[in-house]
Amino acid sequence: QVQLVESGGGLVQAGGSLRLSCAASGSTLNMDTIGWYRQPPGKQRELVAVHSRTHGIDYGDFAEGRFTISRDNAKNTVYLQMNSLKPEDTAVYYCYADRVWFIESGERRQDFWGQGTQVIVSS
Repeated sequence: QVQLVESGGGLVQAGGSLRLSCAASGSTLNMDTIGWYRQPPGKQRELVAVHSRTHGIDYGDFAEGRFTISRDNAKNTVYLQMNSLKPEDTAVYYCYADRVWFIESGERRQDFWGQGTQVIVSS
């Protein structure tokens, strides 16, 4: 199992910045992807940014140019720097990670989620 603990959420004015952190612990040896999804009020969960050892970095369209993901493998921690925040960025931000390993029949993957951290951007 992998445990994910998020921090850094809060209330910020439009145009401001926040930095989210997610620390992974437990069975992190085969951890491939770690990153962030979010769920705005009344909407579905959506990709913010993820960092994969095998596939690189992927951003949601709205995050390009404003958000930056970074990963510290030594600390098993991922960061999300969010700049130029907008009221529509208001959401619960969830840390996500997966473990990938291979057995005789092929690849196996296990997904993990954090509890979420609230980000509120006021206009």
